[in-house]
Amino acid sequence: GVGPSDASPDEGVVEDLPLIDEKAVQQLTEGLISHYLPDLQRSKSALQELTQNQVVLLETLEQEISKFKECNSILDINALFSEAKHYHNKLVNIRNEMMMLHEKTSKLKVSGINT
Repeated sequence: GVGPSDASPDEGVVEDLPLIDEKAVQQLTEGLISHYLPDLQRSKSALQELTQNQVVLLETLEQEISKFKECNSILDINALFSEAKHYHNKLVNIRNEMMMLHEKTSKLKVSGINT
């Protein structure tokens, strides 16, 4: 008769394969996760820190930009004041000249009447 030794070597294994596969897949998955997870978690925390630093940097840059805008507006105001001063000086000079001319014409009129 046919004894247990005559059975194919693959016969019993084929039935066990799904069980072995499932267990092997689980173990391989756990091994893979345990191998890569710490690095991935470190990378995640590093990326989070980097993102937070970028947010802080962006806020700081926005503050600096607003300071520069304020400086530019102050410079514009200073230029406006110096221009106003320049035109004020011109007006004062014109007024002085007009007063001087008025005095001369008054003297000429007075001297014209006397002659």
